[in-house]
Amino acid sequence: MNDQNPTAVAPKPFGPVPSGNILSAVRSEALGTAHNTARKTAAFTLAELVVTVGVLVLLVLLSTQLLKSAATVTTLGHKQMDADSQARQLLDRMAIDFAQLVKRNDLDLFAKGTVAPNSVGGTMSGNDQVAFFSAVPGYYPTGSYQSPLSLVAYRVNSNSNKMERMGKGLLWNAAASTPAPVVFMPLTIGPSAQVPSGTWPTATNTSATDPDYELIGPQVFRFEYAYLLTTGNVTIAPPLDGNSRADLSRIAALIVDIAVIDPKSKVLLDNSAQVPPPNDNLTMLRGQLIDFPTGRPPGYVRTQWQTALDTNTTFPRPALSGIRLYERVFYLSPPNL
Repeated sequence: MNDQNPTAVAPKPFGPVPSGNILSAVRSEALGTAHNTARKTAAFTLAELVVTVGVLVLLVLLSTQLLKSAATVTTLGHKQMDADSQARQLLDRMAIDFAQLVKRNDLDLFAKGTVAPNSVGGTMSGNDQVAFFSAVPGYYPTGSYQSPLSLVAYRVNSNSNKMERMGKGLLWNAAASTPAPVVFMPLTIGPSAQVPSGTWPTATNTSATDPDYELIGPQVFRFEYAYLLTTGNVTIAPPLDGNSRADLSRIAALIVDIAVIDPKSKVLLDNSAQVPPPNDNLTMLRGQLIDFPTGRPPGYVRTQWQTALDTNTTFPRPALSGIRLYERVFYLSPPNL
């Protein structure tokens, strides 16, 4: 008699498993694997996305501000370089002309504070002018008998608010009657009792046309100077000799101040096409920069001009920030015997 355990599990029969069971097993295993993978790779939460987007926006804003600051610094640097280049060219040319100024009292001088018998310069409110004889080359007329002297003049053209220089080459005295040769007193550069119209009237005019004028400072709109005497005093009128002529031997140097505006800033400020001088913005701004007072030391005018620009509320600040101020002292050569 064989003993049998009714609870015993009967062994699985040998042989192939029906295909339906195989497919069910594979499907169950795949579903389980996908479920476990989904639980392991859960998606970002909404809070995490908000924080990520916020950080990204912050980085973009910081990058934009950095680029904007870099562009502003670069623009200001270019403005300063433009103004510096303009001023350097003008001041270097002045240094050559003033160093070769002929310091002889029998030659005329048209300058601030000069009186008869010199050409009468007067007080020169606003932009100054100067015309003098200098041993530098100029534009000579056709012909020979050229002298080593030229008539040099500086002005800010009142119609264009641009700095111009005259370099008029002269002939030797009596070499020809036209154009005017090198002459001594009593003939004068500007109008005088002897020559009512002046020997060279364009040299003392703020806007007269002359082919010997050249544009030397297209962005220079303010020009001011004073005399530094051999005593150390600063005046706005030259000392006089016994004949009431300007005594050049007692002038040690000229203190020159200029204001330069770079081209981009000038576009923001210059409205002369719509409002002609003297009511245009540049002329009005020029009037807010003081004239050189007598007795003040070098540096005073430049400081006062800078204060006027810093406190100005009439004109746009981006335009005013493009204005650069310069001052240089030009020492004159010893008197010519």
